[in-house]
Amino acid sequence: MLIDTHAHLNFNAYQRDVGEVIRRSLNNGVWMINVGTQYDTSKKAIEIAQEYPQGVYAAVGLHPSHLETGLIKMKNDKKEIEEETNEECFDREKYKELAKSDKVVAIGEFGLDYYYRPKTAGEKELFKQKQKEVLLKHLDLVQELNLPAIFHCRSAHDDLINILDIRYKIENAKIKGVIHCFTGNWEQAEKYMKMGFYLGFNGIIFKLNLDEIIKKTPLDKILIETDCPYLTPLPAVASAEADATSLTRNEPSYVKYVAEKIALIRKSSFEEVAETTAQNAQKLFEISPLKKTIEIKKP
Repeated sequence: MLIDTHAHLNFNAYQRDVGEVIRRSLNNGVWMINVGTQYDTSKKAIEIAQEYPQGVYAAVGLHPSHLETGLIKMKNDKKEIEEETNEECFDREKYKELAKSDKVVAIGEFGLDYYYRPKTAGEKELFKQKQKEVLLKHLDLVQELNLPAIFHCRSAHDDLINILDIRYKIENAKIKGVIHCFTGNWEQAEKYMKMGFYLGFNGIIFKLNLDEIIKKTPLDKILIETDCPYLTPLPAVASAEADATSLTRNEPSYVKYVAEKIALIRKSSFEEVAETTAQNAQKLFEISPLKKTIEIKKP
């Protein structure tokens, strides 16, 4: 059994064949959590999950790149949403209402993203402050609903660590969650894990050299994910499984390549990585295991 803890089958890239992709994943023993990035995609994640009795779940949240700041205009990604959408103000009550669904297992993805930012120093600081304010509002919702958090963090790990550290040490907050698509350094990884967070790894490990971090990170602190339709693992691109129309589109069934790569780096078995990361996901997101045993299919 494998669990893709961060998928986006709620995105436009799967508009025509989402059912087929999900069936292929479930038939291969792969469960998934579809993660929202704004209100519409969060709602869509729930709608998809409600069509399946088990194996398909949802998370709801506002990605920092969709936050209305008035300081930067993000380009529309047609893989995510076909139509143009306005930047969004975080409406806590609307997301809280979505999170009441029994298919919602986490709040996310939310966090900090400083990759694209304004040019002037003053605007940069205001831009960061607006993101931090919405991050704190998400954390309040996480604590109120006692749900795990799925953090997005790009070019901002030190700020996120400082905010979480204050919550833990000063406010004595109890927050659990995962740092999605971790690409920080080992010092940052250690700080996250000391606060109890998991690290999520996906196809980016085929592009960036994260081998030493993966070797040092205890297996019981690792989650695997795809972030599909993005970050397609290189073996999937080269595989005959991918037809000519989907060479660059990732999907949950390809999470097996991430597990295989981690096993190779750690010099452990694919079965051990698959089993332990699935157990980690079940523990964090309180996902019940299958009633019947599913055979793990090796890549």
